[in-house]
Amino acid sequence: MKGKLKYKTEKGRIIPASRVVAIGASTGGPKAVEELFRRFSGPLKAGIILTQHMPAGFTRSFAERLNLISKFPVKEAEEGDVVQAGMAFIAHGGYHLEIKERGIIHLNDGPLVEYVRPSADVMMKSAVRVYGSNIIGVILTGMGRDGAEGMDAIRKAGGKTIVQDEATSTIYGMPKAVVERGAADIILPLSEIAQKVEELLRI
Repeated sequence: MKGKLKYKTEKGRIIPASRVVAIGASTGGPKAVEELFRRFSGPLKAGIILTQHMPAGFTRSFAERLNLISKFPVKEAEEGDVVQAGMAFIAHGGYHLEIKERGIIHLNDGPLVEYVRPSADVMMKSAVRVYGSNIIGVILTGMGRDGAEGMDAIRKAGGKTIVQDEATSTIYGMPKAVVERGAADIILPLSEIAQKVEELLRI
């Protein structure tokens, strides 16, 4: 499946993911996300949705790069895509990524949130409405506070939250905001996050 998006179907119907890993990143994020994706041992038993703060025109090439280095398909999200286990979807630059019923992706160009669009908060809070406690939230290096509200919503819904530690973050702003809000279950160096996500998905 590497290099090509191919949905798994049952009787012609796409099977949406029952669990999701929601990741947010900003400054220093592209390299951090690349390392994270390289460290996953294979396709996850969950869908991955990622908001990386990037302007329009850059997220497609970023998704293509991740697709080449990952052990699972990665693509820039498009309107109507369905989140499925073993695949990753990158928020389209300039659009918030929202998850609707049955894991359907909706893109919107609504107002900036925490001065950015796409916003990890928008993505994560919409995912909580669909997946409830079946979410692992991850905030990586980045400037600002985007993702703090989303991670808080995930934790309150019964999901698990992981943040990158200060020592391995290029900018500790986003992870720090989650910690200060009391919404971080686990704080880890970047090199240990993939393994922890895989452990949590086995529970």
